[in-house]
Amino acid sequence: MSRKIKLIWDFRGPASAKTAEHHEIHLKEYIAIEKLPLNITGFEIYDEMYAIAFMVVTDENMIQVRDALKPHRGELFTE
Repeated sequence: MSRKIKLIWDFRGPASAKTAEHHEIHLKEYIAIEKLPLNITGFEIYDEMYAIAFMVVTDENMIQVRDALKPHRGELFTE
C-alpha cells in the first residue's frame, strides 16, 4: 500500500479564507482532468489572516502533481 501525502498551499492576509476556498475548486478540477486515484481535498481556516488549501495524493502521483501545481509544502496524510 502506498503512502498518502497531503500537499498544502498556504494563504495569508485578509482574503486568505476565500482564496483557499476558491483554490480547492481548482484542485478538484485538476483531479478530474488528470483522473487521479484519490479525490481528497479541502481547505482549513486557522484565523482571519491564515488559511490553507490541500489535496491528498499517493506516492506515485506526488512528483507529477508537485511539478504541475507547485504546493508550498507537504506532509504525510493519516486518516
